[in-house]
Amino acid sequence: MKIKHLISINDLGQDEIDYVFNAAQSFKKGVNNKRLEDKSVATIFFEDSTRTKSSFTLAASKLGMHVLNLEVSQSSITKGESMIDTINTIAAYGTSAVVIRHKESGILKLISNKVNASIISAGEGCFEHPTQSLLDFVTIKEHFGNVKGLKIAIVGDILHSRVARSNIKLLTKLGAHINLVGPTTLVPDYNIPNVKVYHNLTDGIMGANVIYVLRIQKERMDLKFISSFEDYARLYQVSHDTLKNADKDVIIMHPGPKNRGVEITSNLADDGKYSKVLTQVENGLYTRQAIFSLICG
Repeated sequence: MKIKHLISINDLGQDEIDYVFNAAQSFKKGVNNKRLEDKSVATIFFEDSTRTKSSFTLAASKLGMHVLNLEVSQSSITKGESMIDTINTIAAYGTSAVVIRHKESGILKLISNKVNASIISAGEGCFEHPTQSLLDFVTIKEHFGNVKGLKIAIVGDILHSRVARSNIKLLTKLGAHINLVGPTTLVPDYNIPNVKVYHNLTDGIMGANVIYVLRIQKERMDLKFISSFEDYARLYQVSHDTLKNADKDVIIMHPGPKNRGVEITSNLADDGKYSKVLTQVENGLYTRQAIFSLICG
C-alpha cells in the first residue's frame, strides 16, 4: 500500500485512511521508527506557517529522514527559476518527497505531473489542506471512537477555507453529517449528501458533537464579505454560551491560527474541558509521521 502524491483527499482510499490513523496512534504511543533514515525530504513554503511547517519538519526528523527546509526568499526562484526546475533540482539529490505550501490553487497537481519526487500538499490556496483534515480525523476518531454518524458543525469562513474543503470530503466519506455555518457571503451552497448549510449559528450547531471553528482569513478577503469583524463576532462567535445548543459532550476544534475574540472567545479556546486545539497540534506531528511512512516507506 503506497501512494505517489498527497494533494487532495481524493488521493486516499479507505485502506490509506485507516493506515494513517493506525500509524499515528502507534507513533503517539512511543513507537520509535527510524525506517526512513535513508530518505530525504524538502519543504518549500510560499506562505507563512507555524504548526504545519514545524510538525512536518519534526515528523521527518523523528523518522530519521534528512530534512532540507528551502527558504523561497533565498532560492533561485527569486531569480526567475521555475518551481518545476527547482523541485527537479532537489529531487536530483535523491529527495523522496517535497512538502509544498502555495497560495495558488491547482499548482501542485500541475507540478506533480512534471517532477520525479512525491509531492505532499501543506495547503494550497483555497483548494485543499489534506494533512490538516487527516489530523482532524485522527483527533475526532481518537476521542469518539468513530466518525460515522457524528454531527460536525464547521463555523466561519468556508468560502476561503482549504481546511473546510478537505474536511468536507474526508468526514462525509467516513459517514459524518456536516453543517456549514456562517454568513451568506462566506458559505457557498453545497449540493452533496450529508452536508447542510445554515446562516444562523444556533440552528447550525444544534446537537453538534463537534464544533469546528474557522478563522476569518483576512489575507484572502476584504470587508465586502462581512460588514465588520465586530458584527461577525456578534453573530457567529463561538463561546461557552453557544455550547448550550450543542450536544452536552461537544468538543471544540480549530486549525489555527486563531483570531481570539473574533471567531472564538479566549476562554473557550483555552478551556480543556471542551477544546481539542492542542490535541490537534500534537496529533499533527504523529499524523504527518504516518503520512511520510505511507508515501516514502
